[in-house]
Amino acid sequence: MRIRYMLLHAYGMGGTIRTVINQANAMAARGHDVELASVVRRRDEPQFPVDPRVRLVPLTDQREKPSGYRARLAGRRGRTVPQGEYKSDWFTRGVERGVADYLAGVWDGVLVTTRPGLNLLAARYAPDSAIRVAQEHMNMASHRPDVRAEIIRTYRTFDAVVVLTHGDRAEYERAVPGARVLRIPNAVHEHDAVRPGPRGKVVVAAGRLTEQKGFDLLIPAFARVAAEHPDWQLRIFGTGPEEPALRALIEELHLYNHVFLMGRTERLDDELAKASAFVLSSRFEGLPMVMIEAMSHGTPIVSFDCPTGPADVLTDGVDGLLVPPGDVGALAEALDRVIADRGLREGLGAAALAGAAPYTGEAVTPQWEALFGELARRRRGTSE
Repeated sequence: MRIRYMLLHAYGMGGTIRTVINQANAMAARGHDVELASVVRRRDEPQFPVDPRVRLVPLTDQREKPSGYRARLAGRRGRTVPQGEYKSDWFTRGVERGVADYLAGVWDGVLVTTRPGLNLLAARYAPDSAIRVAQEHMNMASHRPDVRAEIIRTYRTFDAVVVLTHGDRAEYERAVPGARVLRIPNAVHEHDAVRPGPRGKVVVAAGRLTEQKGFDLLIPAFARVAAEHPDWQLRIFGTGPEEPALRALIEELHLYNHVFLMGRTERLDDELAKASAFVLSSRFEGLPMVMIEAMSHGTPIVSFDCPTGPADVLTDGVDGLLVPPGDVGALAEALDRVIADRGLREGLGAAALAGAAPYTGEAVTPQWEALFGELARRRRGTSE
């Protein structure tokens, strides 16, 4: 089967990029003809490994442009992608033309687009002869009003809309009557087995340093934890625009010996396996893959019960602790419970390891293969 995936920037970093590349690699490993279209290219090489059997096709090369080039382009937005799309400034007229030209040539096989802007362009420009699948990596409520309006108008034209959680499925079905909405979670990446060893007095968090991830809430919560457990550390892995503000907050709260911004790491699996807890402080999520990766290492979880994702994966008190979203005091109390009670940590960690099983590639990839096969049979008008 021919399968084309489209990412905004397959050469970048981020959870969606990683999981879509994982999907493409898994399908190629199963013998499918797989192409990965990157709408823009801003680096020489992808940041995540791409199987050599996957054809990587950049549509717009933006490497080595003069200073200010992208800023000038941002003022020349295209006409299809609404301004409320979080990456709308990437969808310039030239970029939209490049996507439209590519989509016009997609006459057969399966086309999977992976964010609202790309889904809307596929709805407009991809021929009906292709099987069109829209992926949504965020919950409906997280989209801005103009984006939600376009989703409601166009998503029923897809052969399938695939979301990450049961809550998302209900939300999109209510918003887009007549659309075929299915839930298929992202798969955790395959990692080498990490040899069990002693876990340090360390709590780990990870993600882009943005407002969405709520590290500005986590740091004050950990200030309360550090007052009770001064020998424990919080290590936050990731980079992003909020780094200066977070460093200032650490200084303001005198946490420079307790909270560390670790930057990007290629060894996050090792850090998750050595940590005694993982904490998710997001204001909202799609499906928090780094949390599930922590679970796959048997690391206990403390999380805000934010929309959506954590409650779809965790059972409070069984494989993690869930606290009300945005409640800094409750987050601090839950962390204190886990730190103070080794037996609780070990029980939560063992259950977390079992709870990660439905998110392995072995569990998830057959769901995609079954969906694509069913859609192809429907298109042929057969049921075998």
